Amino acid sequence: MTTSYTGVLACGRCGVTLEEGEAFGGCPRCAADGVFVNVHPVYRSPDPFGVSGGGPGIFRFGHVLPVPEGVSLGEGGTPLLPLVRTGAELGVAELYLKDETRNPTWSYKDRLAAVAVAKARRSGADTVVVATTGNHGAAAAAYAAASGLRCVALTLAVVPRTMKVLMQVYGARLVALHSGPERWRLMAAGVSERGWVPLSGFRDPPIGSNPFGIDGYKTIAYEIVEDLGGAPDVVVVPTAYGDGLVGILRGFVDLRSARRIRSLPRLVAAEPLGPYAATLAAGSDEPVSVPRRPTVAFSTATPVATRQGLWALRASDGTAVAVGDDTEILRAQRSLAETEGVFLEAAAALAFVAVGRLVGSGWIRSEDRVVVVGTSSGLKDVEAPDLPEVPVIDPSLDALDAALAGSEEP
Repeated sequence: MTTSYTGVLACGRCGVTLEEGEAFGGCPRCAADGVFVNVHPVYRSPDPFGVSGGGPGIFRFGHVLPVPEGVSLGEGGTPLLPLVRTGAELGVAELYLKDETRNPTWSYKDRLAAVAVAKARRSGADTVVVATTGNHGAAAAAYAAASGLRCVALTLAVVPRTMKVLMQVYGARLVALHSGPERWRLMAAGVSERGWVPLSGFRDPPIGSNPFGIDGYKTIAYEIVEDLGGAPDVVVVPTAYGDGLVGILRGFVDLRSARRIRSLPRLVAAEPLGPYAATLAAGSDEPVSVPRRPTVAFSTATPVATRQGLWALRASDGTAVAVGDDTEILRAQRSLAETEGVFLEAAAALAFVAVGRLVGSGWIRSEDRVVVVGTSSGLKDVEAPDLPEVPVIDPSLDALDAALAGSEEP
């Protein structure tokens, strides 16, 4: 399959173009000025719907990705679910969930990993490396295994056991460190001294992940427009370093450039600690740092925004909402499961709290068509929900009635 990818990457801030061998460290010209920003692939007039056929999974869009084909595990093609009852409760007439829990390793990171690993394999690499709290590592390990590559995963000691199991079971060489900066320093050494291909970010301050992989998220935008027959008004994305935000927006930009849609949806970063909200509120070009603290939404718990994420919000006239209350997040998680039959990770469920707040402020109107990207499954952290103990009863209807009555008490 031919591709519209030009073989070079560009910095959106200063415009410098880079060869693929310079892709992973961010823009060197901006770094020399003390500004740290990711670079992204450049395409010639990409039209996502301009070619029929293509490969399996998201590689059916291979002509608008930085690698036209790769090993697919069936990622993509996830359902866009109408949430009628939740929408009515929040005050939104058209509310949808892009259910990314249906991907092979239960998160939207599979889209990034499919493209990034395919690119690494094509370059002749034998090892990929990732700094991760779980979702990114599970996806990287699975696609590396399927592609015959070794995966080294650097995680944190505090991540849930389920996350560690998902990385190890796919064959990742997994070690834990005490802090994010420690992971990044070790990963940078592996990239520079061993020639390992980074699938996540490793710079401090962070700039974002592997730029080839980020474009795997463009396919979320393509599928949303396919299913809706047009662009939504608002897309809400649980956000850490902004990979999903920028990839999804780049997909909508492709569609607008190809005249498949007229305008871009407004993007929302839903976050637990609030660096994007703080930066936007300050009107700052420099990402603002906020205090780090524990949260059930640990997968998105970054205390600093990235320039790529801020660009996506500003370019789409978007906004950010900080949801710091664990009780509120877990309530939304359980409500969605009990009302709509979808169990999201806490880091994804907080997006629905963000929707409610934006409806309350008038930023989201009742007539807006709103899509929430459900980035990961709640099965990644089964200890998070505060659920009652399961009663053990005698085999009689009276005992069953008593247990059921007890379970229905407020």
